Amino acid sequence: MRRLFPVTDQTSPAPGDHPWSLDELAEAYAYPALADGAHWLRANMVSSLDGAGQHDGRSQPLSSETDMRIFGTLRALADVVVVGAETVRQEGYRPARAREDFAARRAAAGQGPAPVIAVVTASLDLDFTLPLFAAPLVPTLVLTGATAPADRVAAAAASGAEVVVAGEGAGVDPARVVLELADRGLRRQLTEGGPRLLGQFVAAGVLDELCLSVSPTLTAGDAQRIAGGPRVDVPQRLTLASLLEEAGFLYTSYRRI
Repeated sequence: MRRLFPVTDQTSPAPGDHPWSLDELAEAYAYPALADGAHWLRANMVSSLDGAGQHDGRSQPLSSETDMRIFGTLRALADVVVVGAETVRQEGYRPARAREDFAARRAAAGQGPAPVIAVVTASLDLDFTLPLFAAPLVPTLVLTGATAPADRVAAAAASGAEVVVAGEGAGVDPARVVLELADRGLRRQLTEGGPRLLGQFVAAGVLDELCLSVSPTLTAGDAQRIAGGPRVDVPQRLTLASLLEEAGFLYTSYRRI
């Protein structure tokens, strides 16, 4: 792993550098200092060179061992992981686990042993007997709208999940999702998609940071991009905060200007 930007004493043109430790990754991806009441929403996604956000419906074929180490690091730094229901179904989501490597860092930051998983869903068409809902280390949140199906809301609550209303209709308001989580003390926020949910956060103007892994692969076909949904009226420009490289993968971090 080598850092290409910003230039520091870890910047090196030499190939074959040793893999970064988890502590080095945690420092590289640390959340910015937050003022009282402030919150920060970052997204973590992977894309092929030709813009695919997935292959055969899953992101794993585009990933790498280092990408998964960064994925785990970003989770370990977050208060909450926000994910769409379709991604939960496709990627086989499980509860976040406590990781000994990050225990001291989380304790020092006033965090619990593992991040909360928050699932965004309008229909609540989910299997609430799965471990994500029935046996998490910390209760899973289910964010939905005020007019969501009452029987599905009851099923979610019966599983042990906490149902949070974050919209006036059947679906959620992305800006309200961020605020509802922050009101619960979950201010360091991470979304892992899917593309439709990320697109909603982008369109609502509430995304603060995009951590994008660019995979040196080509897929062609008609795979979805990393962000879908409504088109923004004016393209949003971000600024490059960090750029790492290993084995042809580029690990980027872009932040709101």
